[in-house]
Amino acid sequence: MNAASLEAPSALGARTSFADVVAEQLDAVYGYLVYLTGDRSAAEDLAAETFEKAFRTWRRFDPRRSSPRTWLCRIAHNVAVDWFRAEARRRRREDTYVQGQELVEELVEGLSGPLEQALRELSPAEREVVALRVLLELDGPAAARVLGISRTACSTRLSRALKKLEERIGDVHE
Repeated sequence: MNAASLEAPSALGARTSFADVVAEQLDAVYGYLVYLTGDRSAAEDLAAETFEKAFRTWRRFDPRRSSPRTWLCRIAHNVAVDWFRAEARRRRREDTYVQGQELVEELVEGLSGPLEQALRELSPAEREVVALRVLLELDGPAAARVLGISRTACSTRLSRALKKLEERIGDVHE
């Protein structure tokens, strides 16, 4: 992108650069997201996503229709709504596994004590990926589709879960 494409048309004919808008509005957008989410860490991630989306659509920004702050807060709102929806889906999925703990207990009854304990120490998301990939023998792409995450995220989650299992079982045998 050239410098001209980083400038938005102004109602008065002057151009405002994207960098200037970011410098002026970053704290306001971050504060808005902290207020919406109640989570500073999530707000940082969402602010980054907001400015990334804003950067990609900067050429379409029209200062005659709204101020940069209003435009950015609308993007931030949409990003936050997407985040809340994803969090709700994740929580429902985890609740399903918490409610299904009896089923897990039945399934793990035939496992060794250390392995059973190590499985219980995994998060619901980690247990889920282990169940899909190891117990149900789904391939990576299929497990990722079931979980609603990317193949890379699925692979990473499985790798971390297996590493935790290995560490916890190794601690028992030492």
